[in-house]
Amino acid sequence: MLAFLDSCTSSPGADPVVEESIPAGEEAAAALLVGKVPFNMSQLEGMETLAVEYEGKDGEVTVSTGVLVLDLLVEAGKTGETVVFVANDGYEAELALSKLEGCVDCAVAFDGEELRLVLPDFPSNLQVKGLVEITVK
Repeated sequence: MLAFLDSCTSSPGADPVVEESIPAGEEAAAALLVGKVPFNMSQLEGMETLAVEYEGKDGEVTVSTGVLVLDLLVEAGKTGETVVFVANDGYEAELALSKLEGCVDCAVAFDGEELRLVLPDFPSNLQVKGLVEITVK
């Protein structure tokens, strides 16, 4: 139907408009921005991953798979004193980099289509859901 309507409005002899599709293999939209370095889900899933256990407020233990936060910071070349985690709803949580450096299982976990920050043994306000950005200041 749209092609018919388009042909009715086109000038005779004009070249048809062909919409371009994204070529196979093109990078998908960034799932996470670390500093100025974007990571899509394929890149994150292709990194070394680990399983991390986290006990929620309700006492339920959840096991998540993800990438170490420190590995992402190293990959992006980020240094500083404070790490800021930003969620897709604008929520922000801050943590001293020195505290994060001692965490061997703090990860950005794959939670379906979203990313989630899993910081075992840290307060629940740092367990950011819908994580989209990590900055260091």
